[in-house]
Parts: sequence; structure tokens; C-alpha cells
Amino acid sequence: MKIQLDRTAGAHRITGYGAGYVSVNEEPLTRSFILTPGTLISDWGPQSIADLDEAALQAVARLSPTIVLLGTGVEQRFPPSSLLAPMLAMGIGIEVMTTAAACRTYNILATEDRPVAAALFVS
Repeated sequence: MKIQLDRTAGAHRITGYGAGYVSVNEEPLTRSFILTPGTLISDWGPQSIADLDEAALQAVARLSPTIVLLGTGVEQRFPPSSLLAPMLAMGIGIEVMTTAAACRTYNILATEDRPVAAALFVS
């Protein structure tokens, strides 16, 4: 699916997604990554929800979002609540959804200048 949005100068936007990739500013990414309007971390460690650990979530928390969109791939899969508890204790909301839904939601929140981070599993 191709998404067409106006880009704000310098801001990272999701411009497309499909089987095995997500495009950020027209550049396809095929590995898990973290995205905020100002930051792209394309070498995020975990490659599946099963690999997710506290250190990986702390990498997201260091970006100071108020909400994290956790895109879990084609299927919505919830990580253990014990992994999410530290972020919730810091006042960071976490929404778990498919990666496609997270892509769409990220663009809306980023356009509204919300302090959002997307942590996306591509496959």
C-alpha cells in the first residue's frame, strides 16, 4: 500500500508499506526499526516480538515519547505485561497493533506534532 502525505521539512514520515518492508521518506526498510519525526534508528535489535526485551524498549523510551506505537508485524501480538510496565510507570503510553495500523497511526500523530515513537517489526 502506498501512502501519500505532505512532508514537513526534515521530519521522518512513513511513505509506504507492504509485505516485508516499510518505507520512510521513500527509503524501504526491511528490518525492525524505531522512528520519531526527528529520529530514525534503523538498527533496532529485536527482529520479532519474541526477541523484545527491556533493553530494546529502553532504547525507545530514551527518545522521550509520550506514546509508543508497537507494530508487531502482520498479526497483533502482545508482549508480556512485565515488559511494558516500566514504560507505563514512566508515563509513556504503549499501543500494540499490527505494523500496518502503526504506520497509519504514526503519520497521523506525527502530523499533529505529537511526541510519538513507532517501534516497528517489519516481518
